[in-house]
Amino acid sequence: MYVGTLSFDLLLGDVRSLKEKRSVVRPIVAELHRKFAVSVAEVGDQDLHRRAEIGVAMVSGETGHLSEVLDRCERLVAARPEVELLSVRRRLHGDEDD
Repeated sequence: MYVGTLSFDLLLGDVRSLKEKRSVVRPIVAELHRKFAVSVAEVGDQDLHRRAEIGVAMVSGETGHLSEVLDRCERLVAARPEVELLSVRRRLHGDEDD
């Protein structure tokens, strides 16, 4: 069993309030969940209206499949015109990890 995670650090475009931030972040979270069947949530920077941290997690029996899906998630977020992808942190964990 392998677990893969992604953490996206995003700079939001023309957003002036937390309500506007939700209108940008929620569709991204929903699309990642719907398209790729991953667990996804806003996990940081909730009190900042122009920044967002989105976390993605997935479990798979094969590292190849896991990497492919995480790559597709990263491409989807990077292609969104309303956000600037500042950084991505990726981690893969396997059964042999302590």
